[in-house]
Amino acid sequence: MKLIEELITKNETEINMMSPLTWAYVGDSVYELYIRTYLSNKTNLNPHKMHVLAIKYVKASAQAHILQKLDLTDDEREIARRGRNTENHHLPKNATIEDYMYSTAFEALIGYLFLTKQNERLEEILKQSVEIAEENK
Repeated sequence: MKLIEELITKNETEINMMSPLTWAYVGDSVYELYIRTYLSNKTNLNPHKMHVLAIKYVKASAQAHILQKLDLTDDEREIARRGRNTENHHLPKNATIEDYMYSTAFEALIGYLFLTKQNERLEEILKQSVEIAEENK
């Protein structure tokens, strides 16, 4: 979206210096929006039922599974590794610590690709993510 892309004013060097938790913060929103839009196009469910279904795509264990199945480049694996290894003092309520770390890595990768405007690759990964999530349902 052009409107949102105009909000991104940092260059790649500045984005690389951000905390991976910042990438994950952005990536969480990007992935959630993608899933909500995908479900609103694919289903005729009411918002509550779509929300319940969306949880199956966005919960930590699903994101951890997706990350492990994606075919990533070396650079993308490094971004995910940085996201996974970032110290986070938040304890997950409904996930194992390992799943939470890998879901943070997944969200960091999504956020990084979004912030660096790698839109074509971001779209590929989001589409693959949905395919992986649906195979795992």
